[in-house]
Amino acid sequence: MGNLQLFPYVNFQGRAREALQLYHELLGGKLDLYTFSEKGAKPAEVGDSIMYARLEAEGVVIVGSDGRPGIPAKVGDNVAFALHGTDKDRMTTIFSRLGDGGKISMPLTEAPWGTDGWLRDKFGITWNIAIDRA
Repeated sequence: MGNLQLFPYVNFQGRAREALQLYHELLGGKLDLYTFSEKGAKPAEVGDSIMYARLEAEGVVIVGSDGRPGIPAKVGDNVAFALHGTDKDRMTTIFSRLGDGGKISMPLTEAPWGTDGWLRDKFGITWNIAIDRA
């Protein structure tokens, strides 16, 4: 029997490239962007709409798309990303950068398991950032 994986798939309502490039900048790893062509999916070029994107970085996997025309999604209320790490400086930087242009609902606060904060980024995505005790 194979292993199961669970990761978020986000409809970014036309902003998949912008969102995932920021997340890639912050998290590192590998980012693949695909678009439609007459022959099926192909790597996306600048200006192409994103029909499928996948970011993999240190065990983090985020997939998403620009969405489907005519089928709107309410971004942010039906998905959240939980990102945990032990590097306080890196996690604090990630929290601050994601909060730029967004809304911090709970600043990084000490909790029994470490430090925890919640925010909604400028793309409407809710994040739980936790700094675990090393």
